[in-house]
Amino acid sequence: MGKSLSFITPSGRVTLGNYIGALSQWTAAPGNVYAVADLHGITTPWNPETLRTYIIEIASVLIALGLDQNQSIVYIQSQVAAHAEMAWLLECVGHMGEFQRMTQFKAKGRGRGDISVGLFTYPALMAGDILLHDVDTVPVGEDQKQHVELTRDLAIRVNHLFGPVFTVPEPKVPTVGARVRSLKNPNEKMSKSVIDDGTVLLLESPDSIHRKFMAAVTDSGREVHYDPVEKPGISNLLEIYAALAKEPLDDIVARYRTAGYGTFKRKVAEVVIESTKSVRESALALQTNSEEILNRLQQGRQEAWSTTNAKLQQVKRAMGFWLP
Repeated sequence: MGKSLSFITPSGRVTLGNYIGALSQWTAAPGNVYAVADLHGITTPWNPETLRTYIIEIASVLIALGLDQNQSIVYIQSQVAAHAEMAWLLECVGHMGEFQRMTQFKAKGRGRGDISVGLFTYPALMAGDILLHDVDTVPVGEDQKQHVELTRDLAIRVNHLFGPVFTVPEPKVPTVGARVRSLKNPNEKMSKSVIDDGTVLLLESPDSIHRKFMAAVTDSGREVHYDPVEKPGISNLLEIYAALAKEPLDDIVARYRTAGYGTFKRKVAEVVIESTKSVRESALALQTNSEEILNRLQQGRQEAWSTTNAKLQQVKRAMGFWLP
């Protein structure tokens, strides 16, 4: 199995959706790369203090998951300058039409008059994040798969125009729980930028998690049955249970089909609380000592700087830049 890379943007608190759709899929293995994508966090208006808070929380979660172990690295994106420079190089080989087709840009910019240029061009930054590390796979949620496909297109184009400098990565999307829905509105994604009773935070208290699941929107009837179209609420809960318990959906449905919604919601809450207990407690403990977080990130930053700078220089030479 080849190297893998995953970045997470500090645009809000870490949610259960982030954990199921991405974080729980990440593993510490030789060559794997993980980072806090703070440069991505400023494509829309932001508060500096809030941004710093989110960066610390995400870093603590990555470390609590043990992702800086076993020859993997964890670091903060903005502390490695090659990311910003590579983004510019890729913007200059990308096409306007490709970036205009990005559905996330359309969704985030819809109805707004203050759209930043960074929101439009940030897929090039994401592509640079990936290509700088020569990784083979990129675990992503379904909503980010389009950006990895653009990354592949840019890598193939650069390799064709200037020689084989980039590894062309493959997206890896989880088959279950890839798009966890809001508990209040199961037709909407659970988002870390929208905090309400429909969003379960990874680090919130067990009591709060239990309360939110017991208040989760379900559907008409009483039967626990998987049907994302007709029963989106209960189907969302089933996917959450299946992803965390690592059980087939059919087995869960068979066990709780006639148990009633209240009983099933209580069981889902228990599964969530227990399966996230270790990372929640470790991350909260780390946040009481920011020096420990900084020390744990330092080695990752140094390794990332060395790797990305070497790749950046290779690409610049291939593109025709004169380097001493």
